[in-house]
Amino acid sequence: MSLTLGNIAGRFGCELHGDPDVSVERVATLQHADGASISFLANDTYRPQLESTRAAAVIVGADDVAACPAAALVSANPYATYAHVATILHPAEPLQPGVHRGAFVADDADVPPSCEIAPGGVVERGAVLGERVYIGSNTVVGRHARVGDDCRLMSNVTVYHDVRIGPRCILHSGAVIGSDGFGIAQDDQGWTKVPQVGSVEIGADVEIGANTTIDRGAIDDTVIGHGAKLDNQIQIAHNVAIGEHTAMAALTGVAGSTTIGSRCMIGGASIIAGHISICDQVLLAAGTGVANSIAKPGAYGGFPANAVDIKTWRRNVIRYGQLDDMSRRLRKVEKQLRSARGDA
Repeated sequence: MSLTLGNIAGRFGCELHGDPDVSVERVATLQHADGASISFLANDTYRPQLESTRAAAVIVGADDVAACPAAALVSANPYATYAHVATILHPAEPLQPGVHRGAFVADDADVPPSCEIAPGGVVERGAVLGERVYIGSNTVVGRHARVGDDCRLMSNVTVYHDVRIGPRCILHSGAVIGSDGFGIAQDDQGWTKVPQVGSVEIGADVEIGANTTIDRGAIDDTVIGHGAKLDNQIQIAHNVAIGEHTAMAALTGVAGSTTIGSRCMIGGASIIAGHISICDQVLLAAGTGVANSIAKPGAYGGFPANAVDIKTWRRNVIRYGQLDDMSRRLRKVEKQLRSARGDA
């Protein structure tokens, strides 16, 4: 696969500084690009590498055109443009439709001929797959689950019974969708399991990372909105609702019955308590602990106390490193005051 620079500029609205007939075949970093590669600059950390790059072309912002030794494709959002170009130059491996002889598909499961079921794949009774679905090795689609068109479930994914997944979703290895929520009731005899009778509903164009777990609802469903992106090793508890196009980084945990709005960005290792709500367009810094609802869009950080405005949190982080010096100076001032008063 190759693209000319003129084609790229036309498709993605870039201003081209260079020969439109030059072709590129792959993407590469500024440092390792060659004459058949296209690269990008979206972070000033890598600006020193721009001047020495050997790329055929670089996707840049307007401020970096003068420093670019190669053809420049000027974009208001270089990283997003790069993502679109990379998707075209490096498409997913095409399906090989059919059911491998080492797979199992129940007699009453609905699996179109356009799907690929890899060795060890299991599609249980009553399950319904859309067109062009890929089921990886040892992946299980449970009873009466539904998987939309063009989904890709990589190896060792487990989709429990009655889960519903929208079109064009990607589930990476080890993801578990629809396992029981942590529902237990205590009495004099100990703990009694609370049946988890809800399910999980996942919208269109959702990506779920490796070893991420999404619990089924206790009564109502757990819901993941259209376009949401969940990184690896995330825990989503029962009855959580995540809004459209929210992105969540690795190691985050969300407790039960919490609602997270649309277009939020949740930093890695954030801890979000249960039975609260976070409004649309909230950014949480990595490691943030949220104990109470957030009703105002904006950036927040802090742990273990409830998240605070991110500017306050950053000042607090700096001051934390100054505490020892501040304490020494405070003791010195207190000693001087006692001396001035004649205290013992």
